[in-house]
Amino acid sequence: MAKELERDLGLASVVAISIGAMVGSGIFILPALAVGIAGPAVVLAYLVAGILVLPAALSKAEMATAMPKSGGSYVYIERGMGPLLGTVAGLGTWFSLSFKGALALVGGVPYLILLIAVPDAWILPLTLGLAAALVLVNLVGAKLTGRLQVGIVAVMLGAMIWFVVGGVPNTGTANFAGFFREGPGGLLAATGLVFVSYAGVTKVASVAEEIENPDRNIPLGILGSLAFTTLLYVLIVAVMVGVADLSTIGDTLTPMADVAAVTLGSAGVAAVVVAAVLALVSTANAGILSSSRYPFAMARDRLVPAKLGAVHEGLGTPAPAIVLTGAVLLVLIAFVPILEIAKLASAFQILVFVLVNAAVIAFREGHAEYEPTFRSPLYPWVQVFGIVAGLALLTQMGVVPLVGAAVITIAGLGWYLGYGRKRIDHEGAAIEEVRRRVGEDRIAETRSALSQPGYEVLVGVGEHTSPERERALVRIAADAAAAHDGGVSVVRFDVEVDQVPLDYAATVHTPGDREFERFTEQLAAETDVPVSYGEVVSHDIAHAVVNVATAHDADLVLLPDGDPAFEGGLFRGGVRWIRKHAPCDVGTLSAGAVNDIDDICVLTGRGPYDPVKLALGDALASVNDARMHLEYRAGRYTTDHRTAAIDAYHGDLRDVVKSPGRAVVARPDGGRAATPDLTLVSADDRLALDRPEPVLTVYLHDRNRAGRLRRLLERLAF
Repeated sequence: MAKELERDLGLASVVAISIGAMVGSGIFILPALAVGIAGPAVVLAYLVAGILVLPAALSKAEMATAMPKSGGSYVYIERGMGPLLGTVAGLGTWFSLSFKGALALVGGVPYLILLIAVPDAWILPLTLGLAAALVLVNLVGAKLTGRLQVGIVAVMLGAMIWFVVGGVPNTGTANFAGFFREGPGGLLAATGLVFVSYAGVTKVASVAEEIENPDRNIPLGILGSLAFTTLLYVLIVAVMVGVADLSTIGDTLTPMADVAAVTLGSAGVAAVVVAAVLALVSTANAGILSSSRYPFAMARDRLVPAKLGAVHEGLGTPAPAIVLTGAVLLVLIAFVPILEIAKLASAFQILVFVLVNAAVIAFREGHAEYEPTFRSPLYPWVQVFGIVAGLALLTQMGVVPLVGAAVITIAGLGWYLGYGRKRIDHEGAAIEEVRRRVGEDRIAETRSALSQPGYEVLVGVGEHTSPERERALVRIAADAAAAHDGGVSVVRFDVEVDQVPLDYAATVHTPGDREFERFTEQLAAETDVPVSYGEVVSHDIAHAVVNVATAHDADLVLLPDGDPAFEGGLFRGGVRWIRKHAPCDVGTLSAGAVNDIDDICVLTGRGPYDPVKLALGDALASVNDARMHLEYRAGRYTTDHRTAAIDAYHGDLRDVVKSPGRAVVARPDGGRAATPDLTLVSADDRLALDRPEPVLTVYLHDRNRAGRLRRLLERLAF
């Protein structure tokens, strides 16, 4: 039985953890850098960033009350968007929080050396020692972590409020001249830079499993800490801009201490330094606390090794996950240039917030069990705004952060495909909802295709097409047309070299021409549908087929697969050219006799069954009083959950078609719906078939083929 984490974090601890996770490098270090990008408008940049974080804060507060589990963003994205994106979000957020924690500790050193003089050689050991101490605190328990956070935040906020109160009287208006001198681009770029200042607001959700009364404390803690921190940030930055020399502020690593020296004197500098050190320590502390819960939660879902999901017997904390997170933190401090990596992590954090907003929509619109006690207001407009604004903000962060976020995303995808996919047997609410809607659309389109009237089929044969192959083609064409009160046109395409005039070639009546006419007339007499036939002489058989299909207003062109006449060449179009330019669907029938048809198999493997293929199969089955079997060719890692969903989809299809047979989800190691007399498959399925029976491959016309985005959604869903 899996062990549970103790619920011992109250509202004060929740607010303290949330504020502590936010207030750190974002306000003590970044304003000096942001001034160089946006000028005085950096004040507005902090306000805009706080507003842009609000949708994700509301979304996370809602999902946290529905799923108060450790793991935060990972849990919500994994349950809402599926384990693939959940893995990306979990690993990426874990790394980004570790980066931010390391940045906070390293960033506190410039403030620390203002307070106490230490040899440069001691700086790195002191930073590593502080990081190790915080790891030990987190190992002892969340309650001690929460109490420590309350104390740190209380002292820190007291000093920061003093900074604001003491600095406002010294604030001048001259520095605010030319407020928007860097334009909208500078404002958005600065907003993207300082966005990370608010990233911690939702991190408290990652320890939701340890919060008492989560239905009340999570929303209050997240939204209350965001409102308070936004106001505090704007006031602090306004004081900085109003007091500091904007031409030199970008050169300092301790902007708040420099301003405090002007407004509050030595006592104020000491207070700010203490607050900065405490703030940066609290950021690192909250980062270790929340980030360690990501591998813990992922281990419980079997996306990472199970050892990372273990809870220590005596301490009651996820010790292996905390130790691993601490080890990563120490390595980053010791060997990696943290500032650049933190910027990369910030870009990924924005992307995670985009996915968080999308996850709420997936839960609300889907059919998964989802009962939050707090619901985001103005749904879905708040979430849509968060998604659009987040993506827009990403474009303003420069190439390097975007590339870094892409690398982390690819790493997460690689880990899932190489490790997690083999162990997962569930899917996200979004995938289930997409599958349901795609299935309903395909069912409706199949009903329409089954009732199509006046189906016309053009059968193309070459000079060397054998009578047996022509018989099979006409048999299939006639059955397809009969079900829809249509007709068949059989055309023999004769190819002449360019040197032979076509008007001359058309007057030559060879024995082969006469045999074609005699045999086709015999076939026409054997069918119950109108069959016309004729011959076309051309220098280019592919163009001739397309022209004849257009003239006959054909719904399907049926050709012999592998026939040399339709293979084309270096300068002549073949079947590939025909299916690209034909005004209708194109089918190719493999070699083999088509005699009595008792069983037809319709095969798919890259999405749902397309309606054209189903309509053809159902027409052939109904005319021959046969059974149409459905076979879905599953991938190696198709889960039992997805298999059950496909079985349900099969059931819906069998209620629509006229001649239902068996329906199976075939695994790579075997299991077929039947041993049929004919198999139908779409070219889009790209299945390697080695079948003894004839195979009819259908190349869909663009009007019957789903767009690229829809095909992608269909393949993800099915």
